[in-house]
Amino acid sequence: MSSTTFQWLSLVGMIWLQAINGTNTNFPAYSSQLKQLLSMSQVQLNNLAFASDAGKLFGFFSGMAAVYLPLWLVVIIGSTLGLIGYGVQYLFITNQISSLSYWQVFLLTVLAGNSICWINTVCYVVTIRNFSSHRQLAVGLTTSYQGLSAKIYTNIVDAISKHKRARTFLFLNSILPVLVGLIAAPLVREIEVTRPKYIGVGFVVMFVITIATGIYAVISSLQFVTRKISPLDNLIGISVALLLPLLVPVSLKIKELVESWQTKRERLRVYHFTAEESSNEERVENEVKEGEDSREIQEVGIREEIGVKLMLRRIDFWLYFFVYLFGATLGLVFLNNLGQIAESRGCSATSSLVSLSSSFGFFGRLIPALMDYFCRGKFAVSRPASMAALMAPTAGAFFLLLTKTHLALYTSTAIIGVCTGAITSISVSTTTELFGAKNFSVNHNLLVANIPIGSFVFGYLAALVYHKEGHDEHGKCMGMECYRITFIVWGSLCFFGTFLALFLHARTRKFYSLKL
Repeated sequence: MSSTTFQWLSLVGMIWLQAINGTNTNFPAYSSQLKQLLSMSQVQLNNLAFASDAGKLFGFFSGMAAVYLPLWLVVIIGSTLGLIGYGVQYLFITNQISSLSYWQVFLLTVLAGNSICWINTVCYVVTIRNFSSHRQLAVGLTTSYQGLSAKIYTNIVDAISKHKRARTFLFLNSILPVLVGLIAAPLVREIEVTRPKYIGVGFVVMFVITIATGIYAVISSLQFVTRKISPLDNLIGISVALLLPLLVPVSLKIKELVESWQTKRERLRVYHFTAEESSNEERVENEVKEGEDSREIQEVGIREEIGVKLMLRRIDFWLYFFVYLFGATLGLVFLNNLGQIAESRGCSATSSLVSLSSSFGFFGRLIPALMDYFCRGKFAVSRPASMAALMAPTAGAFFLLLTKTHLALYTSTAIIGVCTGAITSISVSTTTELFGAKNFSVNHNLLVANIPIGSFVFGYLAALVYHKEGHDEHGKCMGMECYRITFIVWGSLCFFGTFLALFLHARTRKFYSLKL
């Protein structure tokens, strides 16, 4: 198999890994039921949501492993950690393990959350190395599929069982990453392509497939559509969509076989030597043009290679850290609490909301890649400025949630899903550009360590307000007051983060003006 075909196969493998790696994003879909099964308070439930994010505090271990271990082994280790973390919880809920304390469940959730870092690290490293000249395009494509994780898991659960959702989610969270990890393991490697072919065409086809998948995901998440489509049909549809990216490497392989057969045929027809020579010249000319097109869209290098110690002493890193904290992390905290937020507002369609946020998060992660591909050479915006432009509507969405309508809830969820996904996608390229690709696996895991910090601080604040306003004997809080103060604080912090992003843009403007 040629290196070009394997290059695109590796991208497909990363898409599959990302599609099932967002196991923490489906937590809102079963959090209320888990709360009842384990007889937990809202604060304890919030601590479990934090525990899943707390695993990222140890994400640097996966970064170091990616440097010293084969990447396929890193994937297997990550999926095994998830198998243990979620699997033991599943055995406990199904009464196959007699006793498990709350803190043991907490630590198992931390372990499961850490497993995500291992698979994410591999996906980023493989994608950046195999498509170094088009890393934002490739990263945007692959990470967008992680935005579909919650929808994929929800579709499977809806097709299997509408009851006992918590135990079904835990079972899938434990076993699905292992199965997909074993399938994708042979594709997890660095591919050296001396002269990449059909890069432009390949990405266009990938974009078309990805956009079609996203549109299907959004439409099939709407309530009036879900009433008409059976859960099994919905699951079949999303499964077919995940197989469609294989069209690119398969088409390339077929084209290579056809070209090889034509070349052998021409060699046998010696009397057509002149025509053969002309054909060869034309083919060489096309390859040169292909290389020229590739160079035209090649990204300019990086700012400088920076190690961890030096990075932690840079003002730019801490600005970047808090921009992410008040942007993408706040969005993730909102999505983690989506189940309780919907319940407090009297909205029973939690699964629909989770699928909606997942689908719009999918498009959010894809938008930076689309902008980078189609707007290159026309106009461009620096990464920090892009983050500022995404954080402003996120802040507005938090304040919109102060309106007591289901439309406001759905609209805000969609906006926060899009913007959070886009910032997550942009951050991968931003880390590489500002601090280098050599130490990316460790540097980026240090950046996303702000996710558990924000999850604890912002989530704990939300839980305290929820508990204070709640008067139900079971610890439930119903009404707009449950999260009113929380939304005001979150919106204000997000606006502050917008100004920090603009300040970071001002500090890095010279670098990006040369790059763009």
